[in-house]
Amino acid sequence: MTDTNQQLIETLDDGVEPRNERREFFKAAIGAAAVAGAGATAVSLGGLASAATPLIDTDYFNFLLNLDYLEAQFYSYATSGAGLANTDLTGAGTQGAVTGGAQVSFTDAAVGRIAREIAADDLAHVRYLRSATLTGAVTVAQPAIDLGVTPTSAFSKLAQAANVVGAGQGFDVYANDNNFLLGAFMFADVIVTAYKGVAAKLTDRLNRDKLAGLLAAKAYHAATIRTLLYAKGATTASLRTSADAISNARDALDGTDDIDQGISPTGTGATLASNITLLDGNGLAYNRSPGRVLNIFYLSSATTTTGGFFPAGLNGDIRSTAS
Repeated sequence: MTDTNQQLIETLDDGVEPRNERREFFKAAIGAAAVAGAGATAVSLGGLASAATPLIDTDYFNFLLNLDYLEAQFYSYATSGAGLANTDLTGAGTQGAVTGGAQVSFTDAAVGRIAREIAADDLAHVRYLRSATLTGAVTVAQPAIDLGVTPTSAFSKLAQAANVVGAGQGFDVYANDNNFLLGAFMFADVIVTAYKGVAAKLTDRLNRDKLAGLLAAKAYHAATIRTLLYAKGATTASLRTSADAISNARDALDGTDDIDQGISPTGTGATLASNITLLDGNGLAYNRSPGRVLNIFYLSSATTTTGGFFPAGLNGDIRSTAS
């Protein structure tokens, strides 16, 4: 591990340092490290593969389908020990395999039931995107996905950066209920912001209606994960602090704006309030551009087209991070 990343982790471990100072250091450090390793493959087009051909609705739906492959596979493995059927994964581009993935032995029956419900919903979302919004050759195949738990896996790298585990250590999101919830938290909020960001890009009214239904479901899922972590955090404080640190790590990857939030309560005494819903000052959900979403999923604040949870990048015309 580089000296910069080690310093990053040590800085995040300092519980008394103000939140904003931690984030500013994190952004500077991870940005410098990512730029140094990004190489010459980067394309700075805000997440778009090319400026020559204007993107259309199907391009955005394919972008979301890539993300739903990731989420559906995670929940499928966690609840059943197996991934999606190949018939749900074929399409244009290079079809990739899932690395890692294992069944969770849930000890909290409620968590297990909720996980199985979300798994069924996410499989339905994959199938809906493939059949109702995308047809034939325009539907992209599943790209390569990293769901492993080795020290170099995407889950572990994000957990290391957030100081949920130490430098060079693996984070097994399938080991127990709490780890599973933190793993789900790593991308649930991000997918909501991805759908919100795409909403304004669609030109067809019927497509916008389809997206609204999907966005609402994703928001329900993310809020449920946040609620479970918040409730369990009342007796296991590390769940709240770990979720807060993961939020800081995500926010450090996707630009200078502070649009991410953990789950620890705000206020004191009679003004103490939970932070279940991830909203701005107007009570509205945040949005991210496709490029900023990929900054998080590729685990890079630099401009790149591969990495993190998608080691070979996405399939389709949207596949680059934002600069």
